[in-house]
Amino acid sequence: MGRLPQRQRVAAYAVIIRDGRILMSRLAARVTSEELWTLPGGGIDHGEDPRDAVIREVREETGLVATVSREARVYSMHNRRARFGKGKADYHALRIVFEGWVAADAPEPRVVEVDGSTAEAAWLPLAEVLSGAVPTTSLVLEALRDHEHNRHQRLAAYAVVLRSDEVLLTRLSARAHLPGVWTLPGGGIEHGERPADGLAREVEEECGVTCEVGPLLDVHDVHLVGTAPDGRTQDYHGVHLLYAATVAGDTPPRVVEVDGTTDAVEWVPVAEVLEGRREVLDVVRHALSLAVTG
Repeated sequence: MGRLPQRQRVAAYAVIIRDGRILMSRLAARVTSEELWTLPGGGIDHGEDPRDAVIREVREETGLVATVSREARVYSMHNRRARFGKGKADYHALRIVFEGWVAADAPEPRVVEVDGSTAEAAWLPLAEVLSGAVPTTSLVLEALRDHEHNRHQRLAAYAVVLRSDEVLLTRLSARAHLPGVWTLPGGGIEHGERPADGLAREVEEECGVTCEVGPLLDVHDVHLVGTAPDGRTQDYHGVHLLYAATVAGDTPPRVVEVDGTTDAVEWVPVAEVLEGRREVLDVVRHALSLAVTG
């Protein structure tokens, strides 16, 4: 028996996970007679950048516009006697797998490409894919074993500003992770910036008042895995420096920064926070506990 013809295929795929579900494509009947799901993606055209290819393929197979990571993992599969069309071939597949994400308000997926290799697109429960309840290609579980959510650590400084029985709070805008929830004025520290200087800058942008930064009260942190505003699943660690601070009492606060993560600022009765009548982040309750016990 002679040697089988050699065939090599290079393809790009995306692991897109959101809220415990993964975006998947079901292979068409012309590819397999059995139900079989795979990652959205496909062959790279000659001269095409792999990142451009996977974005194109996700659009064709799911109707969604994806963003993908700069990094990727490469998987190699060699089948010396693979079915290839009506015959067999010595087949070598190279699969480049990116992390991907789509906008949080993206529509439901649907197949756009006509007569392509996939017949359905859907968000499927990740637990069912991992358990084997959903039949998948070998690439899916191989890629998921290696997959890690994007890790992001953010250092921020916040001001604990009290007057009488009120605390100065800002409201998160639609651009933030939890729109409509109230938090302390402050924000991220820029590279090389002194935390106290960064806090004064943030308070000026968010509240329109000059802030005199006092002593460091405590360091608070939060660790969670969730969906970022851009739709990406993120392993997030926030480290919060809490400073005592004062502002000029005769200047009414107002939001100065346009299109930022703050859309309102207000003096809020402390009792309203402690009694749960105002929805706030945990860092606010923690800061008020310091004020009470300090």
